[in-house]
Amino acid sequence: MAVPLNADTVRDAPKVLLHDHLDGGLRPATVLELADAVGYDALPSSDAGELGAWFLAASHSGSLVRYLEGFGHTVAVMQTPDALVRVAAECAEDLAADGVVYAEVRFAPELHVAGGLELHAVVEAVLEGFRVGSARAAERGRRIRVGCLLTAMRHAARSREIAELSIRYRHTGVVGFDIAGAEAGFPPTRHLDAFEYLRQQNSHFTIHAGEAFGLPSIWEALQWCGADRLGHGVRIVDDITVAEDGTATLGPLAAYVRDKRIPLEMCPTSNVHTGATKSLADHPIGLLTDLRFRVTVNTDNRLMSDVSVTGELTALAQTFGYDWDRLQWFTVNAMKSAFIGFDERLALINDVIKPGYAALTA
Repeated sequence: MAVPLNADTVRDAPKVLLHDHLDGGLRPATVLELADAVGYDALPSSDAGELGAWFLAASHSGSLVRYLEGFGHTVAVMQTPDALVRVAAECAEDLAADGVVYAEVRFAPELHVAGGLELHAVVEAVLEGFRVGSARAAERGRRIRVGCLLTAMRHAARSREIAELSIRYRHTGVVGFDIAGAEAGFPPTRHLDAFEYLRQQNSHFTIHAGEAFGLPSIWEALQWCGADRLGHGVRIVDDITVAEDGTATLGPLAAYVRDKRIPLEMCPTSNVHTGATKSLADHPIGLLTDLRFRVTVNTDNRLMSDVSVTGELTALAQTFGYDWDRLQWFTVNAMKSAFIGFDERLALINDVIKPGYAALTA
């Protein structure tokens, strides 16, 4: 008899996370302690509970620009090696405690050099933090593997430099590359040099596309830049027409995305908070799942949106009536789409994920 599906039982299920920002997932208490250590006095509150509530309120404004303002505070306290190691270690521990067995966590090295750190020192500190946190989690019986994505900011001009950095550390924990930031006015084609370099190096990359901007952003990310995955990609729904009888007709771009099995790194709660969709019930993830797109479920920013992978999956199950089989499908989709070797992905699917869900449905 299947185990009842609720937050407690979903937390014990093996989960995979592909879209999570390191600077969007700090513990509120850690933000306060790091701010005190470096003399940063611009936080809106000195109480951990109130600070967490402030981040959530700022993120739930319906504006991506307003949503991004909270990162000014978290990035400000992540400018030293010790701070970066701590934040990364706690990230790994928190994800493992949530039942995540594989995660790809992204951050922009160029945002952490205000205190004088070199880019390579930033990356090395974060990778050390992931190693420390993963080891601590394993000691508690929660094994997790964390891969790192290096992000370049789409409004800046350091993408080639960050791409080269991702190749430099590809064998010590960095598994891929990303660009992020405001979409409107900053198309991914501004960074073609970086993407061409990565393809020449046989590397993997994802692009934030189709979150706050529409189909042109997705089209450029795929057809000009060659993205392996789409960060968010919710606006692909704009290329799908649903008739009154429920029949869906896919336009050429939507059909291409589905037929090529291009993974969608969907972040439902974050999308509601940034105004990309009105509510969870209105989120395109329901339609895209029914149409068998390569849908994955992610957190985006755990602090800003006060979310976890457990919370996201539980909320989707409650909203759309999903069962354990559907949650396993999301998880296997994500593991298939990870930027690690095929044998490693297969081992996690067959040895960890499927047995974990089998135990919940027996």
